[in-house]
Amino acid sequence: MKYILLIIIISISFSAFAEILIPMDPTQSNHLKAYGIAFTALQKQFVVKWLLNYRGGSWILPDSEEIEGLCNIRGVSYENVSSLDIVAITQEIEDGNMDIVVLEKEPKIAIYTPPNSLPWDDAVTLALTYAQIQYETLWDEEVLSGKLDDYDWIHLHHEDFTGQYGKFYSAFRNAGWYKEEVRINEEMAFRLGFSKVWKLKHAVAEKIREYVKNGGFLFAMCAATDTFDIALAARNVDICDAAFDDDGIDPACESKLDFSRTFAFENFTLIKNPFAYEFSSIDASDYAQLRGAEADYFQLFDFSAKYDPVPTMLTQCHTSVINGFLGQTTSFHKEFVKKSVIILGESPQVEEVKYLHGNFGKGTFTFYGGHDPEDYQHKIGDPETVLDLHKQSPGYRLILNNILFPAAEKKKLKT
Repeated sequence: MKYILLIIIISISFSAFAEILIPMDPTQSNHLKAYGIAFTALQKQFVVKWLLNYRGGSWILPDSEEIEGLCNIRGVSYENVSSLDIVAITQEIEDGNMDIVVLEKEPKIAIYTPPNSLPWDDAVTLALTYAQIQYETLWDEEVLSGKLDDYDWIHLHHEDFTGQYGKFYSAFRNAGWYKEEVRINEEMAFRLGFSKVWKLKHAVAEKIREYVKNGGFLFAMCAATDTFDIALAARNVDICDAAFDDDGIDPACESKLDFSRTFAFENFTLIKNPFAYEFSSIDASDYAQLRGAEADYFQLFDFSAKYDPVPTMLTQCHTSVINGFLGQTTSFHKEFVKKSVIILGESPQVEEVKYLHGNFGKGTFTFYGGHDPEDYQHKIGDPETVLDLHKQSPGYRLILNNILFPAAEKKKLKT
């Protein structure tokens, strides 16, 4: 009789709820805010387990009334799971192309953004705000003074590191906002001792390069992707037309580009015409526009969760096919992407890369083409994207994967 009682006690203990599963498959009611739950749990020193490739990249958290309350308040779906459930989930993960990554501590996040930017002008700022993930902002002065060292992860607002003011000269040179952009940048350059805005931006790019080399995590979208590498390749060479800096381009600038210094791109040529919207041959925006919204999409690649945990983390999603979206730099011609770079997602119709990742020194970089995953052709002055209407956005999920990726166990990041 006592043996039967013991079996009953063991059975009850195993069936009791032990942990919380936050699913990230199509059953999740708010994918974006779910990332905020995981981030908040890390802040409160809960152990968070990221289940790579299991139900869209779900999370396991300790059973906690506090976490359950947060999920209920923020509209995030969760499931109470028993010890027996955990055993079954762990076995399924062990048998398949899945893995469990322990998240250690919330990363300290910075967004490099000008003081006159609006929160809804940038998809990353919008995503972090909506998911309720804490971040701080900095700009040129803070970067050059060494403040980057205070952060684990930095996002580059869609900045033009070439000093050409986004190449909006042709369409907007007489607009008030454009003149204000020029004024703010020139004042900052002169105050910091630079005779030209492009010289300041090249110096900032160099400082960010150093930050990544020393172990920082970099994420960039839109024009901050290719202009960052262009600035690194040019490095103190004048590639700006007189329309931007009141003097001419160095006629030998193309021959002076040093592609060994760039992160992702090589062998590209510059587009020096101030009336052209693009910066270089890297940009594949014209091809995307020709396809149109109905035919524009990109596909995420599959990776081995156990052997390639980093690209697997960065591509966690509830779908592998994602609607395309335009930007000043929409995507990248594959021929100019370095062979050392990992391509995470590309348009299958053409040789066009949308999402990529790589290592530099002790750190990493991730570039994501386009401006706003839920606004196909975001134009200057357009209203903000309301993410409450896009709670399951796969395009925004890719952004938020990058927020949690630096929190993973260091041994996983080195494999």
